Amino acid sequence: MELRLDGKVALVTGGSKGIGRAIAHAYAAAGAKVMISSRKEDALRAAAADMPGTVEWFAANAGDPDDAAACVDATVRRLGGIDILVNNAATNPYMGPMIDIDVARADKTVQVNQRGVLVWTQLAWKAGMSDRGGAVINMASTGGLAVTPGIAYYSVTKAAVIHITRQLGFELAPKVRVNAIAPGLVKTDMARALWETSEEAIARRTPLRRLGVPEDIANMALFLASDAASWITGQTFVVDGGAQLAPGLG
Repeated sequence: MELRLDGKVALVTGGSKGIGRAIAHAYAAAGAKVMISSRKEDALRAAAADMPGTVEWFAANAGDPDDAAACVDATVRRLGGIDILVNNAATNPYMGPMIDIDVARADKTVQVNQRGVLVWTQLAWKAGMSDRGGAVINMASTGGLAVTPGIAYYSVTKAAVIHITRQLGFELAPKVRVNAIAPGLVKTDMARALWETSEEAIARRTPLRRLGVPEDIANMALFLASDAASWITGQTFVVDGGAQLAPGLG
């Protein structure tokens, strides 16, 4: 089955690198017009230049509601609306036991990972999704489904994303479908500290014998944005190479 997004407009936060960049590329290749957003203009410009079709960019801090509103407005103005929103941007400013996290970094994590998902979805809804319909894809994490030493508070915010997805899936139906993806360990720069020194050992203990790459997540995001997923909402899809099946890896 070929999944197409012809005539659709997609907005991808955190779209200049890693999973967000792969999703934006997949959407553009499937015929969508795409707006990518992140904080750094140079990274956005380079990413957009490397993609097929129509790809615009807008620099915005995903945790700043004013920046989010400006980006949504620019998307509607330049591309004609928003049909697909991917809440991919995330941050993890603290590594270590959750009991020791300081308030400033806890607030920052919530601001981007949790509150940001709600704010961007509210803005897209008010910008036209409430009338024309659409799809929202939230980036959760398998960390939101299990105890995760080292990135515990990040995982707390991802658990919140899973419930936000369920709640908005109910509230925004039938106009807008809201689903989430919970990636396992994917080889991105953000997750480098978790895999770089032990990739082979982790892969050996994973049922599918490899770590994920951004394209693995982009494939699921393309499906969820397409008409092939037209009867799916409020769900979280684990994409982890089977890691949750393996003792000690889930």
